[in-house]
Amino acid sequence: MPRPADAPETACPPAIIEQRPDPSGWTVRWNPQQAARAVAEGLWPGVTVADLAAQRMAAEPERILIIDGDRRLTVRELFESAQRLAGYFVGAGLQVGEVISFQLPNWWEASVINLAAAMTGLVVNPIVPINRDGELRHMLPNARAKMMFVPEVFRGFDYAKMLRRVAPTLSPAPKVVVVRGAPGEFLAFDDLLRCADPLTTPRKVDADSVKLVMYTSGTTGRPKAVLHSHNTIHSDGLRMCAAMGLNERDVSFSASPVTHVTGFLWVLNLPWLAGITSVAVDVWEPWDSFRKLAEHRCSVMVGATPFLQGVTQIVEETGETLPDLRHYICGGAAVPPKLIYDAARLLPNCIPWRTFGSTETTTLTRGPATRDDIRLGAETDGLPWGVEVRVVDLVTGVDKAEGDEGELLARSPGLMLGYADPADNLAAFDAQGYFRMGDLVRLVDGGHILCTGRAKDLIIRGGENISAKEIEDVLALSPKIEEAAVVSMPSPRTGEAICAFLVMRAGARIDLPEVDALVREAGLARQKTPEHLELVDELPKTAAGKVRKDLLRDAAAQIAATRGVGG
Repeated sequence: MPRPADAPETACPPAIIEQRPDPSGWTVRWNPQQAARAVAEGLWPGVTVADLAAQRMAAEPERILIIDGDRRLTVRELFESAQRLAGYFVGAGLQVGEVISFQLPNWWEASVINLAAAMTGLVVNPIVPINRDGELRHMLPNARAKMMFVPEVFRGFDYAKMLRRVAPTLSPAPKVVVVRGAPGEFLAFDDLLRCADPLTTPRKVDADSVKLVMYTSGTTGRPKAVLHSHNTIHSDGLRMCAAMGLNERDVSFSASPVTHVTGFLWVLNLPWLAGITSVAVDVWEPWDSFRKLAEHRCSVMVGATPFLQGVTQIVEETGETLPDLRHYICGGAAVPPKLIYDAARLLPNCIPWRTFGSTETTTLTRGPATRDDIRLGAETDGLPWGVEVRVVDLVTGVDKAEGDEGELLARSPGLMLGYADPADNLAAFDAQGYFRMGDLVRLVDGGHILCTGRAKDLIIRGGENISAKEIEDVLALSPKIEEAAVVSMPSPRTGEAICAFLVMRAGARIDLPEVDALVREAGLARQKTPEHLELVDELPKTAAGKVRKDLLRDAAAQIAATRGVGG
């Protein structure tokens, strides 16, 4: 595995970006220099997941690749099921570049759908299960989906019934397939596999063509459609395997949805790319998941903050330390440093670390190489790995010195081919082809990224910029507070005020004077004390666990309008 390249010089000429037509019908951003470099470094292998699956089928057909509940799916079972589904796709007249959507939990059927799509050159569009009628009415026509796979019922919600409402409003309507459901108005997944003739000769597919269209989580506004190729997706797995020394003896555990970029990469792609067995869970339940981690001797787990909190609480209660777990990669939402330190104390063979990335860039950072550097895993968001980053002034775009705060820009082999809507690309990239992350960061400890907040999370109070994350980190230290999210609130006196939404621990209460004391004890300026506290039962979140700050800002504005600041 090649070692990812070092970071570039900050001064560089404008990139030559080509606008290339894709079989999908979208126009993609193409950076010839970056593409050549990714190929030379071995991070764009030039194959599809179907090519990799064929190789594994020839070499180790009985190897267990996906564990879904009590089912252990071998290479042969997944591959032959995908061949049958691919045969159905061809028989149904689906052409290279056309889109199939799926709104599935972490079920093995999603792996078959993804593989069959690669065999036939189709683009996959995963949609997170929490989305409902309104989101589907936007996403399905926007993605030009020809087919939609849904569970009949999942977690008490009737998806088939939802599609009966939504599909007739779309023109043309996608063909609907129900997974783990009885035949009826819609096609049944099991019937397709049983009746279709297998596709024995896959179509020739360009690994640089669009493979994935995935909508951003929309924490700051309208979801955008992100385009990835087979190669950009593979580069993430290759870089992460190199960073952690993963190989075919490893077993990963993922509670992250396969319809989110993290779950997609670790459950649907990495097993074929690296031969790593994936244990996938469709519903996070701490005790059941803990038993699976132990039973399958998982060596790496990827998940959001609540998952790591659940694991550490059980270890503390039981004394079972999961000795096989070597890495816990924590991201998708704010990760308090104390949680990483606690995890390192309770899991003696594990390196827990905060990761950093996005749907647009895939993973940007790696964690500590050894447990001796746990501080870097707890107090930074990782070291850029196989990527180029810049930290620039929000206004001038001039590069900032190490330690100074600015906006993070990144480009890498895992960078998307652009948004589906060309208008969304205009402000998203700089002249050198770096993607504007929208995150405020500092580079510390020799180039590690430390995220200080989102650009839209800046609270401009009386002309001074205040980081929401800085205040959230202080509030998270209180034993009374379970979760904290800080946003701006309109103020006639200071322009913007600070509003903190707090989820309290059982039986706990807190008031503004106590919060003021927390801020002062942490050494922060008095101006960083919230003017308003709103105690809530839970924070609105995306499927990946990110707090919906756009909704909280709307709520804060409504509070200010009806009750006034501090009301």
